[in-house]
Amino acid sequence: MSTELGEARRLLRSQGKRVTPQRLLLFEIMQEHGGHLDADELYLLAKKKEPRLSLSTVYRTLSLLKELGLIEELHFDEEHHHYEIKGRGAEHYHLVCLGCGEIIEFESPLTNRVKAQVAQDHHFQATGVHIDLKGYCQRCVEGLTR
Repeated sequence: MSTELGEARRLLRSQGKRVTPQRLLLFEIMQEHGGHLDADELYLLAKKKEPRLSLSTVYRTLSLLKELGLIEELHFDEEHHHYEIKGRGAEHYHLVCLGCGEIIEFESPLTNRVKAQVAQDHHFQATGVHIDLKGYCQRCVEGLTR
């Protein structure tokens, strides 16, 4: 069992929530896929392993995991949201392809400099940064230029 899955179990129990196979399955799938799944994608992946799983269970579980601080809900200017496990590795940001919908993670040391500059200029201590750059991935650009 992964450390994150063990932490999820512990947190569910400590908050008086049931540790159900469905909750653990959904969390495991998010771990395996590294995030950026929407509820429908998560449902389709989980349904392969647990055919009796309902979409409403997926939504309830996502809401609970978000409430417990285990996952983040990401908004990429779409009608639906994407989810990823919170606190995985270094602070990262997203490139969102407007053509195919692909989401690419990236890291940048520039954000630490921006946070320091903002703190100095505005006497404001930033605790986090959220950056989504929108545009077209290489595949879509190549498709557009043909």
